[in-house]
Amino acid sequence: MVDLLTALPAPRHTDPADAPPLRWGVIGPGVIAGDFTRALHAHTRQRMVACGSRSAERAAAFAATHGVDRAHASYEALVGDPQVDVVYVATPHSEHLEHALLAIRAGKHVLIEKPMAADAEQAGQIAAAAREAGVFAMEAMWTRYLPQTDIARQLLADGALGEVRVVTADFGGRATFDATGRLWDPALAGGALLDLGVYVVSWASFALGARVGIIATGTLAPTGVDEQAALVLSSATGGQALLSTGLRAGTPSLATIAGSDARIETDSPFWAASGLRVQRADGVVVHWTDPYNRPYRQGMSYEAAALARYVAEGRTESPLHSLDEAVSTLATIDEARRQLGAVGVG
Repeated sequence: MVDLLTALPAPRHTDPADAPPLRWGVIGPGVIAGDFTRALHAHTRQRMVACGSRSAERAAAFAATHGVDRAHASYEALVGDPQVDVVYVATPHSEHLEHALLAIRAGKHVLIEKPMAADAEQAGQIAAAAREAGVFAMEAMWTRYLPQTDIARQLLADGALGEVRVVTADFGGRATFDATGRLWDPALAGGALLDLGVYVVSWASFALGARVGIIATGTLAPTGVDEQAALVLSSATGGQALLSTGLRAGTPSLATIAGSDARIETDSPFWAASGLRVQRADGVVVHWTDPYNRPYRQGMSYEAAALARYVAEGRTESPLHSLDEAVSTLATIDEARRQLGAVGVG
């Protein structure tokens, strides 16, 4: 068992440049695709070699900005590019199913921006298609691959926290209401839970496993999507998760895992590279601060490196965040949205 008297376990895979190179193509050359590409080029040996858009001008502009070799004027051309090994799907949530299936049917490995789809049923379709095709598929829950998360993972696996009883996480941001905007439009799978809440629900799944019960409360925007939500999840072991998310106010973005022997408290923001501290039951605190200087979305380089290692190992999904878990996370969000009365829930 880890000795928490003096130190925490060292995080593993802290250099994204140690992963084998892959050639990437991106569907949906928007803001998050740009951040991912910058992280890829700055911290790994991998390269974004192609981008695809329904607009030739938009694809060309992205390619010029980010040093991408080829710009395709259609998604079909992008997934058909023989020099692309893996496709990163970075379109709005509502389009993830269509574009992930397009890449899978073309025989490409695929990384799908979180949430993997607009609901659990769609995510299940993606998982089934990838398994049938024998290609690698992964939800881009990049928090799972950060150094601080690996420390937490080792402590959980080692039993250093004792019996996990209470997990907390919050992620709220302040967004201006726009009925036609991605965050607020039901047709674009808008709402706080799908955009930000997926992080907190995934954290609970990481710490507690699949939920067996859920109570959700919150408020809806004028468009009918959830604008604020609080969730209480229960696990088969008797642990609970207390989660909150919203689009109307910025929150601290902290997460904890409290066990019978010790607890983990993350620095802010928990969803990006930051740090954590462990407090034992007797009050002794051990603190770790991320020293690697890959803040915020630069941390996406860790998930890209992990994917490259898994592909080289012949895997078809992540051992740290399975397709089934991504589907389960969306099932929790589906039920929370249903309890809130949000529109667009099947």
